[in-house]
Amino acid sequence: MTQTTVLLRQIHPSFIQEGKATSQAFKPTMKDENLLSTYDGDRISPEASHFHYTETLRCKSAGVLGITKGECENVALKVISDGDPFPEHVSIDYSGLEKTAIEKIGKLLKRRAEDRGWLYRSA
Repeated sequence: MTQTTVLLRQIHPSFIQEGKATSQAFKPTMKDENLLSTYDGDRISPEASHFHYTETLRCKSAGVLGITKGECENVALKVISDGDPFPEHVSIDYSGLEKTAIEKIGKLLKRRAEDRGWLYRSA
């Protein structure tokens, strides 16, 4: 991965309001243990990642937005190409951040993703 690698984030339908993703889509939940799951955009396309997520993993996604590795690192988030539970998996690590910092970063990353636009939308 490079600084410009786009990390592909699946957006759950409940995280969409008026056609736009909410900042919740870019914040880990309690069950995530401070790790936000993404796909390595250098290794898989937005459409293929969506298919994998919805058909193979049987999870819900309304589409794919992206943020770069560099955008994450610029706000002090570690980007970990862990390959677990699938080879293209990348975790964005929010460990050690206070709730207010997580909120702020989630909003910033959402704006970056919105600026880039939807990379894939389900039909």
